[in-house]
Amino acid sequence: MAEAVVSAVISFLVENLTSKALKAIVPHNGIDADIKKWHKLLTQIQDVLADASRKEITSQAVRRWLNDLQHLAYEIDDVLDDLATDAMEREFTPESEASSSKVIKLFSGVFTKFPKNTKMLDKLDSINAKLQELLKQKADLGLSDEPRTKNNKNRIQSSVVDPSRIVGRQAEKEAFVKLLLQEDGPSHQNFGIVPIFGMGGVGKTTLAKLLYNDPQIEKHFPLKGWVCISDEFDIVGRTKDIFKDLGGELKDEHDDLNKLHEALRDYVRGKRFLLVLDDVWFESYTDWQNLVEPLFTCAPESKIVITTRKDQLLRRLGYDPLNKQLECLSCDDALSLFALHALGVKNFDSHLSLKSHGEGIVKKCGRLPLALIALGTSLRTKEDEYSWKGMLESEIWNLPVEGEILPALRLSYHELSAPLKQVFAYCSLFPKDFLFDKKELVLLWMAEGFLHQSTQRDSTEEMLGREYFEDLLSRSFFQYAPNNESLFVMHDLMNDLATHVAGEFFVRFDIEAKKDINERMLEKYRHMSFVREKFVTYKKLEAFKRSKSLRTFLATSVGEVDKWQVFYLSNKIVVDLLSKLPLLRVLSLSNFDKLPNSFSKLKNLRHLDIDGTMFLNQMPLGIGELKSLETLSRIIIGGINGFEITKLKDFEYLRGEVSIEDLDKVQNATNARVANFPQKKISKLKVVWSNVWDDSRNKMLEKDVLNELKPHNDKLIELEIRFYGGSKFPNWVGDPLFVHLKHVSLSYCKRCTSLPPLAQLQSLKKLTIEHLDGVEDVGTELLGTCRAFPSLEILSFLGMSKWEKWSINNVEDAFPCLKQLVIKDCPNLVEVTLEKILTLKFLKLENCDCGVLRRLVEVASSVTKLEINNILGLNDVVWKGVIEHIVAVEELHIARCNEIRYLWESEAVASKVLVNLRELKVMGCHNLVSLGEKEYDGDRNLQIASLRNLIILMCNNMERCSCTDNIENLSIRNCRSITSISLPTEFKSLSIMKCEKLFKMRWGGQNNNNKSSMPMLFEHVHIRELPNLESIIGLNYLVHLTQLVIEDCKGLESLPDNEFPKLTLLKSLHIRNCPEMNDCFPRGLWPPNLQALVIGRLKKPISKWGSQNFPSSLVKLSLYDGGEDGVSSCSQFSNLLPSSLTSLELWGFEKLESFSMGLQHLQRLSFGCCPNLHKFSHPQHLTNSLQHLTFFKCPNMKDLPEQLLPSLLSLEIRHGGPNMKERCSKGGSYWALISHIPNLDIYNPEIRSYGKLIEIKPHYGQFPWNWNSGSHRPRVSCDLPDPVD
Repeated sequence: MAEAVVSAVISFLVENLTSKALKAIVPHNGIDADIKKWHKLLTQIQDVLADASRKEITSQAVRRWLNDLQHLAYEIDDVLDDLATDAMEREFTPESEASSSKVIKLFSGVFTKFPKNTKMLDKLDSINAKLQELLKQKADLGLSDEPRTKNNKNRIQSSVVDPSRIVGRQAEKEAFVKLLLQEDGPSHQNFGIVPIFGMGGVGKTTLAKLLYNDPQIEKHFPLKGWVCISDEFDIVGRTKDIFKDLGGELKDEHDDLNKLHEALRDYVRGKRFLLVLDDVWFESYTDWQNLVEPLFTCAPESKIVITTRKDQLLRRLGYDPLNKQLECLSCDDALSLFALHALGVKNFDSHLSLKSHGEGIVKKCGRLPLALIALGTSLRTKEDEYSWKGMLESEIWNLPVEGEILPALRLSYHELSAPLKQVFAYCSLFPKDFLFDKKELVLLWMAEGFLHQSTQRDSTEEMLGREYFEDLLSRSFFQYAPNNESLFVMHDLMNDLATHVAGEFFVRFDIEAKKDINERMLEKYRHMSFVREKFVTYKKLEAFKRSKSLRTFLATSVGEVDKWQVFYLSNKIVVDLLSKLPLLRVLSLSNFDKLPNSFSKLKNLRHLDIDGTMFLNQMPLGIGELKSLETLSRIIIGGINGFEITKLKDFEYLRGEVSIEDLDKVQNATNARVANFPQKKISKLKVVWSNVWDDSRNKMLEKDVLNELKPHNDKLIELEIRFYGGSKFPNWVGDPLFVHLKHVSLSYCKRCTSLPPLAQLQSLKKLTIEHLDGVEDVGTELLGTCRAFPSLEILSFLGMSKWEKWSINNVEDAFPCLKQLVIKDCPNLVEVTLEKILTLKFLKLENCDCGVLRRLVEVASSVTKLEINNILGLNDVVWKGVIEHIVAVEELHIARCNEIRYLWESEAVASKVLVNLRELKVMGCHNLVSLGEKEYDGDRNLQIASLRNLIILMCNNMERCSCTDNIENLSIRNCRSITSISLPTEFKSLSIMKCEKLFKMRWGGQNNNNKSSMPMLFEHVHIRELPNLESIIGLNYLVHLTQLVIEDCKGLESLPDNEFPKLTLLKSLHIRNCPEMNDCFPRGLWPPNLQALVIGRLKKPISKWGSQNFPSSLVKLSLYDGGEDGVSSCSQFSNLLPSSLTSLELWGFEKLESFSMGLQHLQRLSFGCCPNLHKFSHPQHLTNSLQHLTFFKCPNMKDLPEQLLPSLLSLEIRHGGPNMKERCSKGGSYWALISHIPNLDIYNPEIRSYGKLIEIKPHYGQFPWNWNSGSHRPRVSCDLPDPVD
């Protein structure tokens, strides 16, 4: 398949070598002779490529010849690129500036000026010699000339997959629907498992889609989610996907797997769901348990559908895959499917002459749907018998099967045109299950030079790229992503095929580096990608320093990457690797923490993605010299390097996503006009001024500048304007000619007094208006003259301090699609005049008047989630009127509404109104006495039957809480007056914190609320700061417990640790800051499957613990020391540390002077508040596995353990020893030893101390402990400097 790329490149070279510009060149220095020679020889070679394409299938010699030709084509292209770059650095002549083609500029402006230096002469001689040799080999191989035919331009356009285009599977679908709707038999888990097992390409995912969208299924399951697992199994990433796709809201803290599991567990509690886990590759039962563990709280009859081609996991789950294997289509259905995609109909009645050939092809495809679709679409424009017979008799059918690459798929690839083969091979750079964005992929193809084709006069490279993509989509090389038709995926078999045909020009580094890199080929690779990891080491990519001809350095990912997510890149990659790759065209470093200081050597760069790069406050040196740039995602005006907006005029090819920051440094609008934005085809535009509002800001200038930044109106999809200082927006903001604009955000434009007519934007789906402090009235000026917001789904008004009136009356059908409305910090808004909003599901109001709340719940009766915070004037009377209109609400959050004393008159009244309420969260309502004015009388018929989750925080006057039997999750924190809580036995999660009057004696699994001997269902228990609690009893009744936290209970004296061995499910245990605890604890009795332990500051000091016999399952240990009997020597506690540990944290070891690490599996080590620690060593005979090392407030730690540094991925030092920052900086004594570390953080943050809780103001989001490690937030009492204001 080596002919794939070479045909496209040769065609491009031959075309450019005969351009009009070249014909006008006066012979100079002999270069024109070389060009003519290349054209003549390449034309001769081009004529035999069709023959070579057929013969390479069976001839290795032809395949080698094609590979050599491809390498030479790259060399010629590199020479032309060098000349073009040299030309762009010179002053263009007027004639050359008038030329639109880069190649025309090249030949008209370079050859008459170019000096033939020795290096260039050597290149020319080498290319000429290689061309002659290839021409000679052509004859030896017997390759013959064939006339070239034009590619058929009538490409099929793709449409969304629908059931009418799926042939067969009706019986299978009905059987699976029955399985999904039926009740499961007795089981230890609430969800049932429905596997769809079969070979690759048989249609497992297609069948799952049919089930997922079936009306019966839609009606039966309130929650549905679809997650692709893939062969790169990442437990955190896939759990995030599950949580998000089921409807949960991800937060920063969910990088911690424990926090993520808790959130998912609480979210699905009591809810019936259908979850499709597509493309499951892992076979470990442990991985399966970790993935589904949080889902056990769901309602009965929930289902998990698994699609997989692997049988081991199914066997471990108790299924016999062979009895349930999805078979290929029947002969009749297979022939119908093939006919549908080849002829557009489901039979051969009108094409009888083709039927026998079709039957033969179906037979050779083994009736496999993916192969039938791929081959059928490749024949879609060919109805002649010759083409069908040629496919049936192709020699590709006789090739041996390599891996799982089927001959049928190879044949479908073989039928592609040369340009399509090239762009498809490029997709080998992306990992399996990568989510493709069509626009971004086309931009990459453009940057690589794959779309330089002769096109119609009104066509563009971007249009051609979209045409290529649609063609590949129509042939099933791409598929629509589940649940998101704006993104696309590639079937695993197609990904394997792309990797196979990519040959020796493309290489992908997977996370596990499964692909062995041929060291000899490193110098020949042209395109390289790698899957982002949290820490990217120099060692991983070091081999590519030999790849001097590399054109692509692409960081990819599996699944979606959150914009705030940060990846750490070794400094040596930036300095020692990237600077030595002068031919780079594509460089993707988005979301990484660092960039090269200078780009001056990367003059061929066309695509530079630095979106989300941390610490970037000015443009690196040399960016302005990269005149071929087509993609530059972030632009910062000014700075020490003095990047001016006028430099953007040279970026005439700029397109895609662009963010321009510090626009207040633009001195006049003329400079902005020079940038020529109306001609730039930008799809996402973000413009940002300074957040400093002083007299230097010029309203008129900023309006004029923004006016000049109007992008091309037929491309813009997203627009964000931030810190704009004009009093009015230019007319183009809100112009209905922006027909594709979907997202608009106007934020902190404090001087604007009115809004632009955004309602005219017919495609607008999301609108955010934030801190437009001058706006008082929102009404007709927003609407314009068209139908109001026909597509808007999400609307947010934030921080509108002077906003008083919102009036959209007499407007028919306004907001017909609105689903989410947020109004926050708009205290003066008192008048709201809106018609009914029947589609609204989520309403959030914060710091607003109660009249706004009353009006909105009246016009939006369909709201299922209501969040209110600090609603002015909301008292018991007003609230009583509100509650009558929220019958549909399932989640109700109330915060800082201090005039409310009761939420309802009685449980009986609430049970008739809040009939759908599943979660109630009340926070900071200081006058709230209880939930109901009247006590709950125990009558189950008068309960809020649907309520499952109850959370009450910081309600200081609340005296009692009567929990109904339905509640499963209860959290009560900082309620200092509460004296009683009823705790039914059905609870699964309990969290009580800072309730001083609660539990005056004891609490446990068998207390006043549980007189029986029946086990309780608690899974998670958190008890903090209960000073009156003296004892905990009956832990043996909590057999379902997985996490137990007991902290800061100063009066706690006894804990039945003898019952710990019975808690077989307990994995996480915290016991800390309980100074009165019986001095026999701990005594070596632990839960048998414990994985994480946080312990210390007990009556018995660590120095006297002795051996503890921790279980071998323990991998994370955090120890807290302190006091007169604190540990002074490592030997006093080294016998505590099990060899299984992968993470160890030592906090408050004030007397500890030295530490010797003898743990062979330890990956993460942290020291906090160890003021006397000065020595840290590692036994030479032990293997070093340490990856993360942290020192926080260890001022005597003067020397780093040099033998541990080479393996580190992160090194964090806060308040370290003398001169530590200088020694770890560039040029310091440690720099050579640590410069390779991706996350290197040596900094003294601002620290504020409030009692014992230390809050650290981190530098750029860094922390002295790693939140991602699963560790808790430390509460330490060591001395710290005064707060810095």
